[in-house]
Amino acid sequence: MESRPIPFHKILFVCVNRRAANEICCAHRDSETIAAQLKERIKALGLSRVVRVSKSGCQDLCAKGPNVMVFPDGVWYDGVTPTDVEQIIQDAIRDVPGARALPVPPAPPVPARPGR
Repeated sequence: MESRPIPFHKILFVCVNRRAANEICCAHRDSETIAAQLKERIKALGLSRVVRVSKSGCQDLCAKGPNVMVFPDGVWYDGVTPTDVEQIIQDAIRDVPGARALPVPPAPPVPARPGR
């Protein structure tokens, strides 16, 4: 086993925990969509090598979810919706080397979900 420094400046952990259909959980509130959008934006910004988007299991605040934790910042977002993705990205990359020099492309439109 080898010990190394963390290879990323930031890691965005998105809870995608799924429970039974009648139980509250992040997965029932679009967390998979949020994780995919975060990952797409980081890739579009060319920051995949310095910012990681990781799906996580339960972060133990299901009633407040979806939850996104930014490491090592110690920042926690709860009640996240797909429309919050751009703000989370902008907050997270503020101090990432090279991020400010990149043009920020407009956020992709959030597709409407049937029945909402």
